[in-house]
Amino acid sequence: MDVRVTEEKGIVIISLAGKIMGGPEAGQINDSINSLIEKGKTKIIIDLEKVDLMNSSGLGILIGAVTTLKNNNGKLCLINTSDRIRNLLRITKLERVFEIKPDLEAALSIMQ
Repeated sequence: MDVRVTEEKGIVIISLAGKIMGGPEAGQINDSINSLIEKGKTKIIIDLEKVDLMNSSGLGILIGAVTTLKNNNGKLCLINTSDRIRNLLRITKLERVFEIKPDLEAALSIMQ
């Protein structure tokens, strides 16, 4: 999995690519989010456009991220979710846990 962090209008965008399957990448994403929170960055968008596959461990990573941000008065939004990931979120009833927007523009508008 590849993780790229950028910032736009004071909002952090974490772009993920590859497979989110738990293991070492769980620590990588959690460490990134904790580091951002320590810097006062609590509005985060996670771009899943280039994510090929996600399993329950990957969902756990995202749940951990949203929980950590909520506990720090932050906000998380998922964007560019594939049909496969949207179905996974729907089946697990997690679509209610996450703010999900179709693209970066829509996410930025709610994060301001």
